[in-house]
Amino acid sequence: MLKLINAGLGRTGTTSLQEALEQLGYGPCYHMFDIVGDEKRLAQWEGIICDGRQADWDAVFDGYTSAVDGPPSFYYDQITKAFPDAKVVLTVRDADSWYESTYNTLYQFVLKNKDNPAPPGSRQARVYRMTSVMTWDGLFEGRFADKDRAIEVYHRRNQEIMDAVPADNLLVYDVKQGWEPLCAFLGADVPAAQFPHANTTANMRERMQQMAAGGPPAAPGTPR
Repeated sequence: MLKLINAGLGRTGTTSLQEALEQLGYGPCYHMFDIVGDEKRLAQWEGIICDGRQADWDAVFDGYTSAVDGPPSFYYDQITKAFPDAKVVLTVRDADSWYESTYNTLYQFVLKNKDNPAPPGSRQARVYRMTSVMTWDGLFEGRFADKDRAIEVYHRRNQEIMDAVPADNLLVYDVKQGWEPLCAFLGADVPAAQFPHANTTANMRERMQQMAAGGPPAAPGTPR
Protein backbone atom coordinates (compact mmCIF):
# COMPACT_ATOMS: atom_id res chain seq x y z
CA MET A 1 0.00 0.00 0.00
CA LEU A 2 1.53 3.29 -1.10
CA LYS A 3 1.67 5.73 1.82
CA LEU A 4 3.36 8.74 0.20
CA ILE A 5 3.73 10.27 -3.25
CA ASN A 6 6.20 12.99 -4.16
CA ALA A 7 4.69 15.43 -6.67
CA GLY A 8 7.81 17.53 -7.31
CA LEU A 9 9.68 17.68 -10.60
CA GLY A 10 13.09 16.11 -11.06
CA ARG A 11 16.07 18.09 -9.75
CA THR A 12 14.13 19.29 -6.70
CA GLY A 13 15.86 16.93 -4.28
CA THR A 14 13.86 13.83 -5.12
CA THR A 15 16.75 11.39 -4.63
CA SER A 16 17.62 12.97 -1.29
CA LEU A 17 13.96 12.62 -0.33
CA GLN A 18 14.02 8.98 -1.42
CA GLU A 19 16.92 8.22 0.91
CA ALA A 20 15.30 10.19 3.75
CA LEU A 21 11.98 8.36 3.38
CA GLU A 22 13.68 4.99 3.46
CA GLN A 23 15.46 5.98 6.67
CA LEU A 24 12.08 6.94 8.14
CA GLY A 25 10.51 3.58 7.31
CA TYR A 26 8.79 4.60 4.07
CA GLY A 27 10.78 2.19 1.94
CA PRO A 28 11.19 0.72 -0.47
CA CYS A 29 10.77 4.05 -2.27
CA TYR A 30 10.05 4.01 -6.00
CA HIS A 31 12.22 6.27 -8.22
CA MET A 32 12.77 6.91 -11.92
CA PHE A 33 15.95 4.85 -11.71
CA ASP A 34 13.83 1.84 -10.75
CA ILE A 35 12.19 2.18 -14.15
CA VAL A 36 15.09 2.73 -16.55
CA GLY A 37 16.97 -0.25 -15.13
CA ASP A 38 14.04 -2.69 -15.26
CA GLU A 39 12.39 -3.97 -18.43
CA LYS A 40 9.02 -4.75 -16.85
CA ARG A 41 8.67 -1.34 -15.20
CA LEU A 42 9.84 0.49 -18.31
CA ALA A 43 7.21 -1.34 -20.38
CA GLN A 44 4.53 -0.49 -17.78
CA TRP A 45 5.25 3.23 -18.05
CA GLU A 46 5.59 3.18 -21.83
CA GLY A 47 2.06 1.82 -21.91
CA ILE A 48 0.76 4.45 -19.52
CA ILE A 49 2.57 7.48 -20.94
CA CYS A 50 3.01 6.74 -24.64
CA ASP A 51 0.08 4.46 -25.39
CA GLY A 52 -2.50 5.90 -23.00
CA ARG A 53 -3.23 2.61 -21.26
CA GLN A 54 -5.20 2.61 -18.02
CA ALA A 55 -2.76 2.16 -15.16
CA ASP A 56 -3.09 -0.58 -12.59
CA TRP A 57 -1.48 1.40 -9.78
CA ASP A 58 -1.52 -1.54 -7.37
CA ALA A 59 0.59 -3.48 -9.86
CA VAL A 60 2.87 -0.54 -10.68
CA PHE A 61 3.75 0.07 -7.04
CA ASP A 62 3.59 -3.50 -5.81
CA GLY A 63 6.11 -3.87 -2.97
CA TYR A 64 6.69 -0.13 -2.54
CA THR A 65 5.66 2.17 0.31
CA SER A 66 6.43 5.54 -1.28
CA ALA A 67 7.25 7.03 -4.70
CA VAL A 68 9.33 10.02 -5.74
CA ASP A 69 10.41 11.75 -8.96
CA GLY A 70 8.89 11.29 -12.41
CA PRO A 71 6.95 9.70 -13.85
CA PRO A 72 4.94 9.04 -10.63
CA SER A 73 5.02 12.75 -9.76
CA PHE A 74 3.19 13.55 -13.01
CA TYR A 75 0.38 11.18 -12.04
CA TYR A 76 0.03 12.23 -8.40
CA ASP A 77 -3.69 12.97 -8.86
CA GLN A 78 -4.54 9.51 -10.20
CA ILE A 79 -2.24 7.84 -7.69
CA THR A 80 -3.74 9.59 -4.67
CA LYS A 81 -7.19 8.59 -5.88
CA ALA A 82 -5.99 4.98 -5.99
CA PHE A 83 -4.37 5.34 -2.55
CA PRO A 84 -6.58 7.89 -0.76
CA ASP A 85 -4.63 7.71 2.50
CA ALA A 86 -1.32 8.57 0.81
CA LYS A 87 0.35 11.80 1.85
CA VAL A 88 1.73 14.20 -0.77
CA VAL A 89 5.11 15.95 -0.63
CA LEU A 90 5.76 18.68 -3.18
CA THR A 91 9.52 19.19 -3.36
CA VAL A 92 10.53 22.68 -4.47
CA ARG A 93 13.68 24.73 -4.83
CA ASP A 94 14.74 28.14 -6.11
CA ALA A 95 13.47 28.30 -9.68
CA ASP A 96 16.69 29.60 -11.24
CA SER A 97 18.83 26.91 -9.61
CA TRP A 98 16.23 24.26 -10.55
CA TYR A 99 16.37 25.34 -14.20
CA GLU A 100 20.17 25.44 -14.29
CA SER A 101 20.42 21.99 -12.70
CA THR A 102 17.80 20.49 -15.01
CA TYR A 103 19.31 22.06 -18.12
CA ASN A 104 22.80 20.82 -17.25
CA THR A 105 21.68 17.24 -16.54
CA LEU A 106 18.33 15.88 -17.71
CA TYR A 107 18.00 18.21 -20.69
CA GLN A 108 21.45 17.26 -21.95
CA PHE A 109 20.04 13.76 -22.49
CA VAL A 110 17.43 15.36 -24.75
CA LEU A 111 19.96 17.39 -26.74
CA LYS A 112 22.28 14.43 -27.22
CA ASN A 113 19.43 12.25 -28.46
CA LYS A 114 18.35 14.92 -30.93
CA ASP A 115 21.88 15.23 -32.30
CA ASN A 116 22.66 11.51 -32.24
CA PRO A 117 19.49 9.40 -32.01
CA ALA A 118 19.79 6.06 -30.25
CA PRO A 119 19.02 2.85 -32.17
CA PRO A 120 15.24 2.27 -32.38
CA GLY A 121 14.03 -0.05 -29.66
CA SER A 122 17.09 0.48 -27.46
CA ARG A 123 16.60 1.37 -23.81
CA GLN A 124 17.98 4.84 -24.46
CA ALA A 125 15.51 5.43 -27.30
CA ARG A 126 12.59 4.15 -25.23
CA VAL A 127 13.44 6.31 -22.21
CA TYR A 128 13.88 9.31 -24.51
CA ARG A 129 10.47 8.75 -26.07
CA MET A 130 8.77 8.30 -22.72
CA THR A 131 10.32 11.36 -21.09
CA SER A 132 9.74 13.49 -24.20
CA VAL A 133 6.03 12.65 -24.35
CA MET A 134 5.62 13.27 -20.63
CA THR A 135 7.97 16.18 -19.94
CA TRP A 136 9.80 17.95 -22.74
CA ASP A 137 7.07 17.89 -25.40
CA GLY A 138 4.32 17.43 -22.85
CA LEU A 139 4.63 19.66 -19.80
CA PHE A 140 7.08 22.10 -21.42
CA GLU A 141 5.52 21.94 -24.91
CA GLY A 142 8.90 21.67 -26.63
CA ARG A 143 10.07 24.98 -25.16
CA PHE A 144 12.27 24.01 -22.23
CA ALA A 145 15.25 25.84 -23.79
CA ASP A 146 13.33 29.09 -23.20
CA LYS A 147 14.31 29.65 -19.58
CA ASP A 148 11.62 32.21 -18.75
CA ARG A 149 8.93 30.00 -20.23
CA ALA A 150 10.20 26.89 -18.43
CA ILE A 151 10.29 28.69 -15.08
CA GLU A 152 6.77 29.98 -15.67
CA VAL A 153 5.61 26.40 -16.24
CA TYR A 154 7.49 25.27 -13.12
CA HIS A 155 5.73 27.85 -10.93
CA ARG A 156 2.33 27.21 -12.51
CA ARG A 157 2.58 23.47 -11.99
CA ASN A 158 3.58 23.86 -8.35
CA GLN A 159 0.65 26.21 -7.76
CA GLU A 160 -1.77 23.81 -9.42
CA ILE A 161 -0.65 21.07 -7.03
CA MET A 162 -0.98 23.35 -4.01
CA ASP A 163 -4.49 24.28 -5.13
CA ALA A 164 -5.51 20.67 -5.83
CA VAL A 165 -4.21 18.81 -2.76
CA PRO A 166 -5.90 19.44 0.59
CA ALA A 167 -3.58 21.53 2.77
CA ASP A 168 -3.66 19.04 5.65
CA ASN A 169 -2.38 16.30 3.33
CA LEU A 170 0.36 18.31 1.58
CA LEU A 171 3.89 19.28 2.55
CA VAL A 172 5.57 21.90 0.35
CA TYR A 173 9.17 21.09 1.06
CA ASP A 174 12.69 22.20 0.22
CA VAL A 175 15.13 19.44 1.17
CA LYS A 176 17.48 22.16 2.46
CA GLN A 177 15.04 22.41 5.39
CA GLY A 178 16.30 19.05 6.62
CA TRP A 179 14.52 16.52 8.79
CA GLU A 180 12.24 18.66 10.94
CA PRO A 181 9.42 19.63 8.53
CA LEU A 182 9.35 16.19 6.94
CA CYS A 183 9.29 14.35 10.27
CA ALA A 184 6.62 16.68 11.66
CA PHE A 185 4.45 16.02 8.59
CA LEU A 186 4.89 12.26 8.90
CA GLY A 187 4.69 12.10 12.69
CA ALA A 188 8.14 10.54 12.81
CA ASP A 189 11.07 11.02 15.15
CA VAL A 190 13.97 13.09 13.82
CA PRO A 191 16.93 10.78 13.09
CA ALA A 192 20.31 11.48 14.61
CA ALA A 193 21.97 11.04 11.20
CA GLN A 194 22.53 13.98 8.89
CA PHE A 195 19.85 14.53 6.26
CA PRO A 196 20.88 12.90 2.95
CA HIS A 197 22.30 15.00 0.14
CA ALA A 198 22.27 12.81 -2.96
CA ASN A 199 22.40 13.07 -6.72
CA THR A 200 24.37 16.27 -7.29
CA THR A 201 24.72 17.70 -10.79
CA ALA A 202 28.01 15.82 -11.24
CA ASN A 203 26.43 12.55 -10.06
CA MET A 204 23.49 13.02 -12.40
CA ARG A 205 25.71 13.70 -15.39
CA GLU A 206 27.54 10.45 -14.69
CA ARG A 207 24.27 8.54 -14.59
CA MET A 208 23.11 10.09 -17.85
CA GLN A 209 26.38 9.04 -19.47
CA GLN A 210 25.95 5.49 -18.19
CA MET A 211 22.44 5.30 -19.59
CA ALA A 212 23.54 6.78 -22.93
CA ALA A 213 26.19 4.06 -23.09
CA GLY A 214 23.44 1.46 -22.86
CA GLY A 215 23.68 0.45 -19.22
CA PRO A 216 21.36 1.09 -16.29
CA PRO A 217 22.18 4.12 -14.16
CA ALA A 218 24.21 3.52 -11.03
CA ALA A 219 22.48 3.36 -7.68
CA PRO A 220 22.47 6.59 -5.66
CA GLY A 221 25.06 5.27 -3.21
CA THR A 222 25.99 7.06 -0.04
CA PRO A 223 24.91 10.64 0.70
CA ARG A 224 27.03 13.25 -1.03
